[in-house]
Parts: sequence; C-alpha cells; structure tokens
Amino acid sequence: MKKITENLLFKVIVAIISGILLGLYLPESLGRILTTYNFLFDQFLKFLIPLIIVGLIIPSIAQLGKTAGKLLLTTVLIAYGSTLFAGLFSYTVSMSIFPALLQNQINTDLITETTKTLSPYFKIEFPPLFDVMSALVLAFCIGIGLSKLENSTLEKVFIDFEKVISFIIEKMIIPLLPFFILGIFYDMTYTGKVFTILHVFIKIIGIIFVIHILLLVIQFIIAGIASKQNPFKLLMGMLPAYFTALGTQSSAATIPVTLKQAKKLGVDEDIANFSIPLCATIHLAGSTLKIVACVLALMMMQGIPIDFVQMMGFICMLGVTMIAAPGVPGGAIMAAIGIIGSMLGFNVENQALMIALYIAMDSFGTACNVTGDGAIAILLNAIFKKQEASKEEKANA
Repeated sequence: MKKITENLLFKVIVAIISGILLGLYLPESLGRILTTYNFLFDQFLKFLIPLIIVGLIIPSIAQLGKTAGKLLLTTVLIAYGSTLFAGLFSYTVSMSIFPALLQNQINTDLITETTKTLSPYFKIEFPPLFDVMSALVLAFCIGIGLSKLENSTLEKVFIDFEKVISFIIEKMIIPLLPFFILGIFYDMTYTGKVFTILHVFIKIIGIIFVIHILLLVIQFIIAGIASKQNPFKLLMGMLPAYFTALGTQSSAATIPVTLKQAKKLGVDEDIANFSIPLCATIHLAGSTLKIVACVLALMMMQGIPIDFVQMMGFICMLGVTMIAAPGVPGGAIMAAIGIIGSMLGFNVENQALMIALYIAMDSFGTACNVTGDGAIAILLNAIFKKQEASKEEKANA
C-alpha cells in the first residue's frame, strides 16, 4: 500500500503529460480505444462507490462506537467541528478569491460544448446496486447498530468485507486510475480544452496551499489560547510531523512523530496516546479544505451555479465520509467522489479533474491533517486539565 501511494503522484503526472502528447498526435481511431477504456472504467467506479462507502464506513462507526468515555466524545466532536470549519473556511476564502482569479481564464462554451467529440467503440453499462445516499444511510444505520452488539458475527462479516474493498481499491482502482486520467487529458487535448485548464490549475494549487497554512495558524491560535501558550511556538513544535507527512503521504505512518511532538509540547501521555491515533482516522481537515476548494474552482470554471445551502450540506456530508478515507491509498478523494457526483452532479470528466487536482496536492493535505491533530491534542489536554483542577478544588473545599 505504501509503495502505491508513494508512486501515485508520479504516475498521475506521467499520465497527464502522456495524455496531452497523445491528444496532439494520436489518430482518432486509436484515441477511441482510450475513450472506450474510460467509459468502462467510469462504469466500474460508479458500481463500486456505494460498496466502498458501505465497506469502509460500517466497520469504522461500529468500532468507534464501542469505545466509551468522555474523552472519546470530546475528541470526536472537536475533530468533526474542525473538519466542518475547514470546509467553511475553504468555501469563504475560495468564494472571495476564485471569481477574480478565474475571470477571463475559462471560456465556458469551450468547456461545455465542442465540435470535436470522441465516442467509445462499444459500451457496457453495469449500474450500481444502490445509489450513494442509500449507501450512506445504510452504513450509518448498520454501523450504529453494530456498535451496540458484542461479538457480532455480522460485524466480522463487514470487517472481512472492508478488507475485500481495500484490496479492490489497492490492486484494481489505484493501478488503473492513471490510465483513466491519461484518457481524460487525451480527450481534453483533442477537444482543445487542456492548456487553458492546466494554466488555471497552477493558480488553484497555489491558493489552496496558502489556505492550508492559514488554517493551521487558526487551529494553533485556538489551541494556544486554550493552553495559554504561544501558538506559533506550538506550531513550530509540530513541524517535524508536518514534514514527515509530506514525505510519507500517510497520516498513519506519521503517528509516531506526531505523538512524540505532541508530548514534547506538554500533552499528557494518556491524552496523546488516545487522541493522536484517533484523529489520524477521523480528523481530515486539510483534505476537506482541499476538496471543497477544488470543487468550487471546477464549478466556477464551467459556469455551474453555486448554491450556499447545497454546499453546506455537501461539506457536512463530506466531513462524515472522510472517516473512511485513511484506510485506503488515495482514500480521501475515493471516499468523497461518490457524494461529489451525487450531490453536486459532477460528470466523469469533472471527477477525473478532481482526482488529478487532489493527488497533485496530496502531500500537503496529509501534512495539514496530522499537524492539526497536534492542535487538537493540545486543546484536549487543556480542557481535561481544567476539569481535573476544578475537581481538586471542589475536593479540597
């Protein structure tokens, strides 16, 4: 799994370059082979997405629900609140900056209509067993129910099902994904869209990186106020975890460094040992920020109306869906692509652009996630220290 994620960005870059070159020189008859592949892969992905949601979310909720205690509840609420804030913050900044940034950069007619089209040689459709929203509701209902049962046979079945889904993603979807992106960029080059889109992508990536940094500053200001420490010293103390995540592209692989740095900053060992591994699973503020910004940029590029209420619902659902993300390589975008399609109506081309944009910034999103985990650990430490001090005062009174 680690080897796959380490090489995925390189493979995507090669796929984008290859797609552009093939779009310039490959004959239409051969290009239709790529179009056929993309149609079949899109059908396969749509079939799997509801199963991915069911297979990954049910065991996560079931196992999380079995862990009782006030610390768990507080950690989950803060982590989800942080994720929601990241989405809202990304929405606010993106809506303020992107309209001017993208003005006159994209010809809407060029994106939505073209005189040159490629059709697949043949089509085989295999619709999903149920839609994405049904999968989410089913996952929550079964997951919550299983959390109340001890030694459940059904839970063991879903744990095995999770392993099957993870295997399919790791051994089938991820290896085939670069060819899908290659086909999309071939088609965009053939139809004359690609160079305008790439020009805009560079600007979007730069803005999202700045938003990441601002989010981390806000998170550590809150943690600093709660713990009565200098927030910038706290942030500097978590930089080893940040740079480790840049290299590993994995929240799980960075846990030992995150733990070490959080303890150095004064977080009690019990709180750090509990909150850091848990947040590595449920706290994906950086990934949420990135997905929201990419979604808004693509919608603006193509003149798709942006409804505030719709986006708030999307952000709330995205925060919950992200629970399943860290268990698989390239997980966040694969877990999110279902609701991006169902709630925002993104077509196959837009979904491929989302995947390419996300993977291009995957390291920075992961680094933001794990560094923010340190801020949550500091905040939890401050909250529970105050509660302990209050109990001691009452006991001594």
